[in-house]
Amino acid sequence: MSRERSEQLFAEALDLLPGGVSSPVRAFRAVGGSPLFIERGEGAYLVDVDGNRYVDYVLSWGPLVLGHAHPRVVAGLEEATRRGTSFGAPSPLELELARLIRDAMPSLELIRFVSSGTEATMSALRLARAFTGRAKVVKFTGCYHGHADSLLVQAGSGVATLGLPDSPGVTPGAVADTLTAPFNDLDAVEQLFAAYDDIAAVILEPVVGNMGLVLPQPGFLEGLRELTAANGALLVFDEVMTGFRVHPGGAQALYRVTPDLTTLGKVIGGGLPVGAYGGRREIMELVAPAGPVYQAGTLSGNPLAMTAGAETLRALAEPGVWDGLERAGARLEEGLSALGEGVQVARVGTMFGLFFADEPVTDWETAKRADTSRFAAFHAAMLEGGVYLAPSQFEAGFLSTRHADDEIDATIRAAEAAVAAR
Repeated sequence: MSRERSEQLFAEALDLLPGGVSSPVRAFRAVGGSPLFIERGEGAYLVDVDGNRYVDYVLSWGPLVLGHAHPRVVAGLEEATRRGTSFGAPSPLELELARLIRDAMPSLELIRFVSSGTEATMSALRLARAFTGRAKVVKFTGCYHGHADSLLVQAGSGVATLGLPDSPGVTPGAVADTLTAPFNDLDAVEQLFAAYDDIAAVILEPVVGNMGLVLPQPGFLEGLRELTAANGALLVFDEVMTGFRVHPGGAQALYRVTPDLTTLGKVIGGGLPVGAYGGRREIMELVAPAGPVYQAGTLSGNPLAMTAGAETLRALAEPGVWDGLERAGARLEEGLSALGEGVQVARVGTMFGLFFADEPVTDWETAKRADTSRFAAFHAAMLEGGVYLAPSQFEAGFLSTRHADDEIDATIRAAEAAVAAR
């Protein structure tokens, strides 16, 4: 499979972009080789500049739950573009998308749209501090909440992929009020509350997608809800990745645990840049101009992102759509789970993860013990077999409505061949 044109473009990109990419994990450094340059997406497939076609499980890192260039989304965007790409003023489209989100996630009584997941988490924590009058935030090792300074502490995702320190340029003062605990370790969080009386919030990915896919253990989310409520702190679910991916109502509906604040992104933009945060009315009414907590954004609620998001959520809510996604996910999970010993597979809804490890992965410590060299070889073999996975052991995979039996079967065959070739 020739990748000559991609390699040529990457050589040019190194002279124009830091590391040749616009986001770190795209550089393929964790799996070796150089990145593919993509010409177009078609349903469940990516086509690179050399004409190679791949079943895509990255799906723009999660947003494309309907697959690439879905006709409904494209038609909506064509119409919206003719009306104008940005108004910098209120639009009925914002109300439309906000209602769709609130119908699916009733805990978001008020919603503020932003342009990225990083903005959403940064703003939600500022709000949590203002509401509680406290300074400290608890996050979990291996959970990634965007690249705001205060959250680049023991983060997963691209930080883990590249083996970097949390980040040069982040001052000790910026992270002084950030406390960390192991994921799935309720006792550790109890100890933090016993040691500090100024914890404003606990933030987490309720299902972690940034150290591979790691599920919450039974009772963990419920325990966090009880602990935060008992100690006067807010519980913040970062559902930027899990929202509309693990369940039509997010992880909070799947596990029946209601957070005080929720951050969203990915799917609610249908493939366009977007983020949102929302929650209890009494908290959200502190956000300017209703209250004193300042946050603003020129492109927040822009008509293109609102249109793509609304079309996506409406399509996702149609009868039978989620059931089809669950069937495809179960079929893929069954096939990958049959690859043999030393392979750990997890799935929830349309998200999945695969580790080369001898023990179940439940936190960052067990994730770090996975065989990343074997994953790199597996990744290369899957590319040769026409399957595009995230170029990192520490990223989740995603399914779309366009991944039918043929795509799932082809993926399982490629995975079997990749494991057998080891």
